[in-house]
Amino acid sequence: MRLFPIVLLAEAKLKNAGVNSVDELLDKGATPKGREDLAAKSRIPGTQILKFVNYADLFRIKGVAGQLLQAAGVDTVSELAKRNASNLQVKLREVNDAKKLTGKVPSERQVAAWIEAAKSLPKKVTY
Repeated sequence: MRLFPIVLLAEAKLKNAGVNSVDELLDKGATPKGREDLAAKSRIPGTQILKFVNYADLFRIKGVAGQLLQAAGVDTVSELAKRNASNLQVKLREVNDAKKLTGKVPSERQVAAWIEAAKSLPKKVTY
């Protein structure tokens, strides 16, 4: 998978910092020290690196709509794991109606599957 549906504009900077895939971004940016190093090498602000890493972490969940989740206020796997499927699906629909991020909003069943997957994933990102 290309590194950056996440960060198209930052792709060259991250590649220069030695990040060539979503998996590498997650591995190298999983810790505060790793994100600090990536920020220094790429000259991308640390806050933005953290957003990219959190987005990459969400990609570990099969079929997840990361951009839609983030627009609905779900930025991390641990946040997703704490959500109620019905409430989140309603929020995703509202956000998508307003922002037109995707052609099809995930069903409540899909959202419930994402939440269960998030609960079972090993924690990767530390803060």
